[in-house]
Amino acid sequence: MKLNRGKSYFTRLLSACFVAFLFLTTPIVAQDAAAPAVAAPSVSAPPSGAASPEAVASGAAVFKANCKQCHAINEVVVGPALKDAHKRWPNKAALANFIKYPQKVIDGGNAYAKGLYDKYKQYMPNHDFLSDGDIDNVITWIVNESENPTVVATAATGGVADAGAGAAVPEDNSTLNVVLAVLMVVLLLMVLILIIFINLIARYLRQNTQLDEVDEEVLEGKINFWGFLTSTPIKAGVTFLFVIVLAKAGWDKVYAVGIQQGYAPKQPIAFSHKLHAGMYEIDCNYCHTGVNKGKSATIPSVNICMNCHNAIKTESPEIKKIYRAIENNKPIEWVRVHNLPDLAYFNHAQHVNVGGIECQKCHGAVQEMEVVEQYSSLTMGWCINCHRETVVKAEGNAYYNKLVSFHGEKGTKAMKVVDVGGLECSKCHY
Repeated sequence: MKLNRGKSYFTRLLSACFVAFLFLTTPIVAQDAAAPAVAAPSVSAPPSGAASPEAVASGAAVFKANCKQCHAINEVVVGPALKDAHKRWPNKAALANFIKYPQKVIDGGNAYAKGLYDKYKQYMPNHDFLSDGDIDNVITWIVNESENPTVVATAATGGVADAGAGAAVPEDNSTLNVVLAVLMVVLLLMVLILIIFINLIARYLRQNTQLDEVDEEVLEGKINFWGFLTSTPIKAGVTFLFVIVLAKAGWDKVYAVGIQQGYAPKQPIAFSHKLHAGMYEIDCNYCHTGVNKGKSATIPSVNICMNCHNAIKTESPEIKKIYRAIENNKPIEWVRVHNLPDLAYFNHAQHVNVGGIECQKCHGAVQEMEVVEQYSSLTMGWCINCHRETVVKAEGNAYYNKLVSFHGEKGTKAMKVVDVGGLECSKCHY
């Protein structure tokens, strides 16, 4: 019996395994959906008196958006603690009037209001933009919190309140690593099985076949590493890998033209969203006042900063930059982070107020950013993809009643933005 001459079986085996590994472990491009922020649950005692849960919840929302920056229930922030504030006024109407027109009440000679001003040395901003119902709900919430304070749910292990409530829960993105590890294990098993198989064949040939010296040399051949490295499969595999990597790098460079994803410019004042929106939970709407009513979310004006910083950290070098801007009657020259081309139309109010889209959907977990960066690519493809996936929030919106009814007649389960003209060119290009 004559065996094939040439390279040893082990050299051929290594070449085959290397090529198999090269193809199996070619980088896998996976797109993971961003997980929404998950807030820790809370347990509240039922409100006392006749206060409805809806009024308490509405009051909590109004308080968070307009009052939380300066007030808390049990501690002094910028202004006094609000626990039992309703008991310090003769009636609810007097307290509501003070919330709406504080300076007018103070200048009008109200002794208690004047005492607050003398103690804290500042006027509370007018809240005349709030409806009577909103103010009534805020007072209802203050009464509820004073008598039945909200209890934050505790961790099951130690009873310690979760300090990360409202923060985004990090998502495990190790899927690709697991896949590669499994492929490696499978490949090693294949190599082991082949080695065992070859050894069995070699043993059989030695025991049952008369081999000459040349055949014995081939059977006992050692691994030729140089032959392995210069073999045709290895050369082809390395060339293939080089071409793929080069093509991917070129594609990424071309695709990224005009995209500023990850852009995080240095600002004239070191403002930390992680501190303000994260630790102190200041609502985005408090500073970006146009987000619910206009095309632009607007950059906060100096007077919004001074609502708090006329009393907080007044000696900070960064806060003094705000004072200098006021003294020089010049705006703070913030560097714009998110830019859309002039040919594209985007309306914040349409998405946030009508669509109910959370800020983090487009801007990422801003409450965790020390320096704000552009989180999304903001490309046309990214916008179109969102319109294809997003369900229209039609509940309680009479504008969509007929559309929802018509859509239901067609048998479709959910009406998405694409179903109401979300992919029409003129919606975004005008």
